[in-house]
Amino acid sequence: MADKKWQEFGYPARLEERLPDDVVRCHLSPRNCRIRPGQHGFCMVRANRDGRLVSLNYGRSVHATEETIETEAVFHYEPGARILSMGNIGCMLNCDYCHNWKTSQARYVEDKDVFYYTPQEVVDIAKRHDIGVISWTYNDPVVWHEFVVETAALAKEAGIVNLYKSAFFISEKAIDELIPVIDIFSISIKSIDPKYYRKITKGWLEPVLDGTEQVYRAGKHVEVSTLMVTDLSDNEKTAHDIGAFVLDRLGPEVPTHYVRFHPDYKMTDTIRTPVDRLEAARQVGLGMGLRHVYLGNVYDTDSTSTRCHNCQELQITRYGLNAEILAVSADGTCTKCGADANIRRIPGGSTRPATVPALPASGSFDTATFDWYGDVRALHVQVRNDSADVRRVYHRRTHLGAKEAPWAVLELQPQESYRFIAAKSELDERGVAVAIPPGCTSSLHQVFDRAHFPTTAADSGSLNADVTPLPLFETRG
Repeated sequence: MADKKWQEFGYPARLEERLPDDVVRCHLSPRNCRIRPGQHGFCMVRANRDGRLVSLNYGRSVHATEETIETEAVFHYEPGARILSMGNIGCMLNCDYCHNWKTSQARYVEDKDVFYYTPQEVVDIAKRHDIGVISWTYNDPVVWHEFVVETAALAKEAGIVNLYKSAFFISEKAIDELIPVIDIFSISIKSIDPKYYRKITKGWLEPVLDGTEQVYRAGKHVEVSTLMVTDLSDNEKTAHDIGAFVLDRLGPEVPTHYVRFHPDYKMTDTIRTPVDRLEAARQVGLGMGLRHVYLGNVYDTDSTSTRCHNCQELQITRYGLNAEILAVSADGTCTKCGADANIRRIPGGSTRPATVPALPASGSFDTATFDWYGDVRALHVQVRNDSADVRRVYHRRTHLGAKEAPWAVLELQPQESYRFIAAKSELDERGVAVAIPPGCTSSLHQVFDRAHFPTTAADSGSLNADVTPLPLFETRG
């Protein structure tokens, strides 16, 4: 195995208990790993160095990426908001279907995929691109605890909202440290079956449920999602059990998402979740009394739209990862009947990129295009300004007919690398075009459903457009 340079530096870790013989215990997760000198915990990114607990992934990240808040299964906090997604290395779990396996399982991380950020740099990226939400996401932010807590505090001081997207296998003490700095918790509850948790995730259930209730009782914005795995958990019992938890221990206003599965990691010998099973699950949730039940990772269905729970006015329409607010006021109420829409808004709303109708006539641009195909309807666009001057990159959606969309403008500082998601937003949309000026480079990376890492360059293709994106997990001996 190649050297892991990203593991060389250890940062002092929180939630440490020092034991005799230089042994330490980590109280970040319910595992409470007991770690001998020179050894790692289950997550492989918290270690014992000279009798002290250290974090090996502080500031180590996948590429910071601009996305939309809907990518995080968050539909009721400033719909359509632009977010800056930050993901790291390692995980407290090892789910058999993980679509971030190449970063969540630290043994597979390659130095070439690791980027380095300071807390201030993360906040500066968000401010420079006028992004109002930082999302701690991808593999799982639990194992990035020190970096998340310190950076989120800086972001909060700058008026930036913090979103925590997690499977939430985390200790009560660690949650207490998150509550002052995190505004939104999007929690993935894999199942309500304890045996499922042990077998599929390698964790256990009750701490996840207790932690979810803990942040809800603290007054935080909470949304719950469940991956409906084909022939394993894509049934009405799963939908009922999740709904019962939300109703019994949270509240009927908590948005609940039943999410479509795609085969990945160790579970590729199957198919994507049939949409009719998801629709049936949604009806179970609604029939139980949940106010806001959605489907995730689906297109072309009204089951992603929001209606007023009181008067049924259509409040928000969604297509894929894009949202349009139609009937929700700035204070989060229905504009027709005045009922609480259970939607939190960011004062002043969410900013949108500047646009121009055409590329500058004086410019010289290389243009790259990508057309949606199969279930690949999202793309990460990575651009870099290698020049010594500020450069403007342009991107837009292409359509099947004569319709021409305006070009969005992305301004890059000298030597700046930037990554953003483009997801299909309309039925007649063909794909994406990116125009790059001299001194800049770009690459396009196809993604399934919500964004994930690793990603594959678009010209590498995919094994099957409707099953799983590259790279594929190969069984190790």
